[in-house]
Amino acid sequence: MQHDAGSGASADEFPGTFDPEAWEADYDPDEWVDAGGDLLGGGEEEAEAHAHMPVLAVVGRPNVGKSTLVNRIIGRRQAVVEDTPGVTRDRVKYDADWNGRRFTVVDTGGWEKDVQGIDLSVALQAEFAIDNADAILFVVDATVGATDTDEAVVKLLRRAGKPVVLAANKVDNMAQEADAATLWSLGLGEPYPVSAVHGRGSGDLLDAVLAVLPEAPAQRFGTAVGGPRRVALLGRPNVGKSSLLNKLAGETRVVVDPLAGTTRDPVDELVELGGKTWKFVDTAGIRRRVHLTQGADFYASLRTTAALEKAEVAVILIDASERLAEQDTRIISLAVDSGRAIVIAYNKWDLLDEERRYYLEREIEQDLVQVQWAPRVNVSAKTGRHMEKLVPAIETALESWETRIPTGRLNAFLGQIVAAHPHPVRGGKQPRILFGTQAGTKPPRFVLFTSGFLEAGYRRFVERRLREEFGFPGTPIEIRMKVREKRSRKPGR
Repeated sequence: MQHDAGSGASADEFPGTFDPEAWEADYDPDEWVDAGGDLLGGGEEEAEAHAHMPVLAVVGRPNVGKSTLVNRIIGRRQAVVEDTPGVTRDRVKYDADWNGRRFTVVDTGGWEKDVQGIDLSVALQAEFAIDNADAILFVVDATVGATDTDEAVVKLLRRAGKPVVLAANKVDNMAQEADAATLWSLGLGEPYPVSAVHGRGSGDLLDAVLAVLPEAPAQRFGTAVGGPRRVALLGRPNVGKSSLLNKLAGETRVVVDPLAGTTRDPVDELVELGGKTWKFVDTAGIRRRVHLTQGADFYASLRTTAALEKAEVAVILIDASERLAEQDTRIISLAVDSGRAIVIAYNKWDLLDEERRYYLEREIEQDLVQVQWAPRVNVSAKTGRHMEKLVPAIETALESWETRIPTGRLNAFLGQIVAAHPHPVRGGKQPRILFGTQAGTKPPRFVLFTSGFLEAGYRRFVERRLREEFGFPGTPIEIRMKVREKRSRKPGR
């Protein structure tokens, strides 16, 4: 193989004579230009405690400020909030602490009586949260006073027999505290005046909450506790993400409705599958034009992106009964760009006939060519078809996501492909790969030290050969370059 004079060993010598330790000892970072961006992304995974935490369920009728109060309690804008009734639909858990005591807050949708459809599903989720909580925070709009719906909630709480703290919300000043005093009529004890928007009175309210909550388990320091693997369920609206989570959990964990965009807040659930505990996160459907959405849908899309960043693997659901949409490929690109492990699940497989299956295969070959390496699972969230295949696919993707290739083996492989398929000559010069190393995992990140800039087509060729040699099913691969700059000759030489 031809090469520039003075540029080092030839490609034919690469596999046999390369000494990584000697090369690294002689490595001068000032000689190299980073042509691929930051390589030091990612960090240590957070440990998760498995101990049972005291649970506080926040309940009330629609639009009394429950989610705003939840955000105030946890100290961050996590729950989706909008000045319209019915934004929250599922029961969503958040970690909180006050005065050194930890507990779990469960935000719920507005409870109403004599409702049907999706409103009934929301009310049932709120009732389930009440049954599984250690204490209840009942939120009432003090500016409106006690309504018939509030009276119905009181009857529900009395039947549950749980400790109840009454929050009189929207008391923004001293003059409105008289409105809060009228809520003594509910028979739940002292109403605590609070302004969820401004934080007024929230400290006294939380003190009252801690008085009825059981003590949290003692914290353990200095011992890393490995938590369950985190799996985000992604897809466009109404593709079956919530139905899949309910099927995996074995219960109606999230609201399912034919209405597209039912899920607003990411909902996580610990699920026992294949002898392991997994944390599945149901997310809001990613719409076609996120920047054009408004209100709750816009913030739901932001929460979905944040949930993806916290996950380790993304299970992307595609409606197999419909033609692949541009939206599906955009969601896959989002997951690839985030560096998560990926599994593609074709849902509603029970609705397919032989003709649709034929055309689906053609669509996959044409539209999903960029993720041919992703494991595919054909499932039905409605019937439970092939659910047992989901966990092996996830485990395969995670194993690849964390794979590290020894430096010696990697460079022997690079030497072989450079010798067999050198980079094309451009402008009288032929850039070469001098040395390669794996900079990290999650996903696998490789650095190629080169004598010149490698074209995008050649980098794709290297990635394809990496997959052929080492596998990497279910994970994206990042390839960066460091191009050697020629040293300027010093005067007198």
